[in-house]
Amino acid sequence: MTADRFGAEGLRAAMEWFRDALATHRDVINQLNVYPVPDGDTGTNMALTLETVVTEVSAAGDQMSEVCHAISHGSLMGARGNSGVILSQILRGLAETVATAGHIDPPILAGALKQASFAADEAVSTPVEGTILTVVRDVATAAGEAVDQGVDGLIQLVEGCQRAGRVSLDRTPELLPQLARANVVDAGGAGFLLFLDAMATAMDGRPLPDPPPVDPSAGVGAAVAGAENPHGTDDDVDGTRYEVMFFLEAEDHRIGDFRSAWEALGDSIVVVGSDGLWNCHIHSNDIGGSIEAGIGVGRPFDIRVTDLFEQVEHVESLMASEVGGAVTTVAGEPVQTAVVAVSVGAGVRRLFESLGVRAIIAGGQTMNPSTEHFVQAVEQLDADEIVLLPNNKNIVPVAERVDDCTDAAVRVVPTRGIAEGLAALMAYDPSASADQNQSAMAEAAEGVVTGEVTQAVRDTESELGSIVAGQWLGLDRQGLRVVDQSAAGAATALLAELIDDSHELVTVISGADTTAAQVEEVVAWLAEHHPAVETEVHDGSQPLYPFYFGVE
Repeated sequence: MTADRFGAEGLRAAMEWFRDALATHRDVINQLNVYPVPDGDTGTNMALTLETVVTEVSAAGDQMSEVCHAISHGSLMGARGNSGVILSQILRGLAETVATAGHIDPPILAGALKQASFAADEAVSTPVEGTILTVVRDVATAAGEAVDQGVDGLIQLVEGCQRAGRVSLDRTPELLPQLARANVVDAGGAGFLLFLDAMATAMDGRPLPDPPPVDPSAGVGAAVAGAENPHGTDDDVDGTRYEVMFFLEAEDHRIGDFRSAWEALGDSIVVVGSDGLWNCHIHSNDIGGSIEAGIGVGRPFDIRVTDLFEQVEHVESLMASEVGGAVTTVAGEPVQTAVVAVSVGAGVRRLFESLGVRAIIAGGQTMNPSTEHFVQAVEQLDADEIVLLPNNKNIVPVAERVDDCTDAAVRVVPTRGIAEGLAALMAYDPSASADQNQSAMAEAAEGVVTGEVTQAVRDTESELGSIVAGQWLGLDRQGLRVVDQSAAGAATALLAELIDDSHELVTVISGADTTAAQVEEVVAWLAEHHPAVETEVHDGSQPLYPFYFGVE
């Protein structure tokens, strides 16, 4: 490594410093998102992507081509979410240029940044200004101009890129109204600038910048903000609800048709890769159609579906003790058909056990169990036929793969929440076949009206008007229905939207932090406004959601 160039070890070190920088700035970047409900975040996704990159880079050989291949492959396979996929394309563009040169000097770095910007723009079906794409492009332009003007050395070029990047990031709210409304800069752009900081640290040993303090007013825990949205295409909570991601094995010439099919299904489309392997990301309300488009041109695998309303990133810490066990079986007499359910919260687990569930997989929200967890649960049960209750939209596609992985006859009732799971169990017959149970339980689940209450974690605008961090939100299957100053107020206002004269029973499942007074307020409201409707109250102890409702 010299003042004007560095090689494979310098690039390896830069990736390691970049990983460390994203880890320490993760919470701050998460707070730059614009959606108000707690869920998965840009900082988290970028940090997890770099973890995979560094794992591969650490095992790579000493040649620059080997390090660059590890960066390219690791970023493709490890990409998480919109921001992770775009970051992977940026790193792949950089690696492609550097691998060819065999070293990094000012002209090579400027060319690599230009290629990175081009690759990122190309990956996004509808590039939006004021995002990470703008910041990378502005940095690449500044680097090219500096080289043309005869910049003195590599570190001087990097420092110039840092200055240009900060200017570009500061003006992102001028380009993207969603950022201006939330009074934040672009989260993805902020994460990318840490790459330049990592380059400088790798070159001369200067310390990485310290993250600014996390604003505790931003919501429930430092690691929680809104749905990561680096394209700015979904500015409010009434946009496309599901994030669909998968790897796709397909011939390169068929990707154009695939992109066209996806453009009719959603937005925030990112498709990156080459040589028959592609990492694909879309926000869409049509999960099945998004996956079928991949099947139409090749073989999608490692399919991940996230509900952008329900995903909660820091459930990981709140659920650590439960997730560690993964699968818990319940003793009982032999049955024709056993039920496996996914749940979070000790109270919810007890409810499922009391209704005959024989295996509980700890999970939900972003703690989505894998196919392997389901197979483990099925194989631990003494039953030839199994019904699975995923109890989360994210988990349904995983559950539907289990039947091909085990000798048991496995059927899925595609329950989208805890209330649906409980309703399905009302129709469960342990002496009936899995097919019979699937039909009856699915009908029972579909018949329940569901809702939930959670807390806004930042200020934003919505179809209901302004939302302030700390307010309480009532949501149903269609989206945001209520904004209120209290959890109980949001709960009763939501129930007013959900209940009509045809309903007979309301099931109330209270959360881990719900107070007795809040439950009493909800029960009293039901008694006053719907005296003919029976009310059942259960302590679910679920995190972040003080109330789940099932109305039948």
